[in-house]
Amino acid sequence: MTQTRNRRSGVEDRWTKTVRLHDGTTETAPSAANGNGLRWRARYVDENGKEHAKGFGRKADAQNWLNKQVSDQVTGTWTDPALSGITFGTMAERWISTKAHRSAKTVAGYRSLLDTIVLPRWKDVALREIRFEDLQVWVTGLSVEGSVRFEGKGLSASRVRQAHQLVGAVLRFAVKAKHLAANPAEDLELPVLPDTEQRYLTHEQLHRIAVASGRLRTLVLVLGYCGLRFGEAAALQVADVDVMGRRIRVRRSVTYVRKTGLVEGSTKNHTNRTVPVPAFVARMLETEIGDRDKTALVFPSARGGGYLTLGQARYTFQKASAAVDGCEGARLHDLRHTCASLAIRSGANIKVVQKLLGHKSAVLTLDRYGHLFPDDLDAVAAAFDAAAATTADALRTAVPQNASRPPRKGA
Repeated sequence: MTQTRNRRSGVEDRWTKTVRLHDGTTETAPSAANGNGLRWRARYVDENGKEHAKGFGRKADAQNWLNKQVSDQVTGTWTDPALSGITFGTMAERWISTKAHRSAKTVAGYRSLLDTIVLPRWKDVALREIRFEDLQVWVTGLSVEGSVRFEGKGLSASRVRQAHQLVGAVLRFAVKAKHLAANPAEDLELPVLPDTEQRYLTHEQLHRIAVASGRLRTLVLVLGYCGLRFGEAAALQVADVDVMGRRIRVRRSVTYVRKTGLVEGSTKNHTNRTVPVPAFVARMLETEIGDRDKTALVFPSARGGGYLTLGQARYTFQKASAAVDGCEGARLHDLRHTCASLAIRSGANIKVVQKLLGHKSAVLTLDRYGHLFPDDLDAVAAAFDAAAATTADALRTAVPQNASRPPRKGA
């Protein structure tokens, strides 16, 4: 069993030693190391009983370094030099190995960011050598000059933010694992994301695009009226559709993973949900499904079956939207925005819209679609006006007729 050392610290002179004489007195004499190496050695024992030592040429430097180590232990900002000396690349690999529970697409995204943007700059840098200012210069440079792999071409604001989030996650992991005392990636100045206009189709526009989409007509209506993500619709099986009850059970999604292909997994938030289906869409689904097996896909690819890919659906949708007046440039994902818009116009509250779209929280739904409730603000103002007028009338009529008035000044 290893004996734990007591907490202690001090600076010693390696070139001299204390010799006890026969009369009991002591004197300083040259040591065996006299004239060799650095003269002053600072030593301390950490909270785990492990001794650390470092040599210096000057006693003052040794004492200053020791004072810093002891102070950091007192304030809780001390880290083991051996742990903080691990490179960012090593820590990043440990971090990503803990993400096996995430979806294949998410992990592939992490891997892509690491290999193409982050590791080319930080792989061989020790954790303790990563500074806030160096990270800020790097992040800013990504927007202007790009990464080592994409030199000369600035990255989008979204991609830069993703890279920062990944670096921050790895460094937070290092802090929790006691490799670092603090995360130097916090509070960096990041590029502002450009505003992306959300497009909302009317009922008529949605129906016209659906008709122009040919064999994907039912799919377009399901996306526009049921709020499914494309990957969720592509993974729908016949057993997930209750035509009589006019419900769709959303319990899986399919997505493209780089170097792997199409992969089926859970929904984005790993939760199942059931969404309502308008009667006319339910009738179209019944025709779409026919007598197919329960495990068959509702919207298979026309190219030999299998999953319908996002590229195939986008191609068809773009052609259809271009053929409908006023709908040029509409995107497939706009159908999801359209569902939210039409639901809100029909009187659905924010919690209903959240459940319909499968958002993790109502806050996300409100942030994204709260501006579609302008009439509610007018209704609140009108209600305040009515209440104020009623209160004012009540106060005027509440004064007794024979109430004495205060005497006039000077009377």
